[in-house]
Amino acid sequence: MFKLACTARASAIYGPIQKRLSGPIVRHLSYTRGCQNSTPIETVDLVYDEFETPNSKSKSPLVILHGLFGSKANNRTVAKQLCERLDRNVYCLDLRNFGSSPHIKRLDYPSLAADVENWVAQRKFEQKPILIGHSMGAKTAMAVALRKPDLPKMIVSVDNAPITFGNTDSKFNKYINQLRLSLEKYKYTNIKDVDAKLAEVEPNKTVRQFVLMNMKRGKKDEPVTSKIPLDIIGDATSKGFIASWPYSPDDGRWTGPVLFIRGTESHYIPDDVFPEIAQFFPNFEIRDIKCGHWVISEKPKEFMDVLCEYVERVEDE
Repeated sequence: MFKLACTARASAIYGPIQKRLSGPIVRHLSYTRGCQNSTPIETVDLVYDEFETPNSKSKSPLVILHGLFGSKANNRTVAKQLCERLDRNVYCLDLRNFGSSPHIKRLDYPSLAADVENWVAQRKFEQKPILIGHSMGAKTAMAVALRKPDLPKMIVSVDNAPITFGNTDSKFNKYINQLRLSLEKYKYTNIKDVDAKLAEVEPNKTVRQFVLMNMKRGKKDEPVTSKIPLDIIGDATSKGFIASWPYSPDDGRWTGPVLFIRGTESHYIPDDVFPEIAQFFPNFEIRDIKCGHWVISEKPKEFMDVLCEYVERVEDE
């Protein structure tokens, strides 16, 4: 089942929102319980922002997962508005190796999902959470649903599908190569020089600015450094771990509600993958927004309208 249109509902605006960062980071072990896999995965405690509302306990919280080169900071503005419109807590997570979360060598969907599963378990929510992910975060959310079917209430996949892409990671490898040249070989002290190096492979200034948010400018005459582990991320992208989908229909499927929001000018959810989506997530719907891959940042209002209509309607069913 899929639909291509939606009408936003009016939502009341509630009181002030508070934002909080997580406490100390601790590593521990978690075991995969879904998809017929019992391999131990070392997990990390994820750093997050929390946007609170007084009626939070009675409604499913939203948990937003960013994409490659992203962080919780990307979704703060949208999170605040969703907290008000849907009258529930909203959490923006930094996934492993991104933002302020810990760096750890393994970077693939089972490990990304395991971190999220442990984070949810630590919160002890009264209502099951709604997992919303963009790109890499979307596949992470879908992996959680397959691994831990009882954990999420709904899944919202923003411009990604449960399929393996061919050369999707090649451009990300080019970004990483240019950044590593800038920081490790040339040791640039001016972020403009790093941007110029990145421009050799990415002409879009908006995309470059997004990627450069992961760089840390030092004091005058000090080299620019990276906030994220470029070697670990580069290894994962070059091996295809981020472009891949490591599960098959034999691993199981999730029958809960799933919304796919796709950019019409993007190629990540083509029409011909609907049958594959149905194999994993039979209870799915599709919504289109006229934009590229960066749906949430390109069309935040349209994204929130689509999301709010879906959440309110499905909760009422």
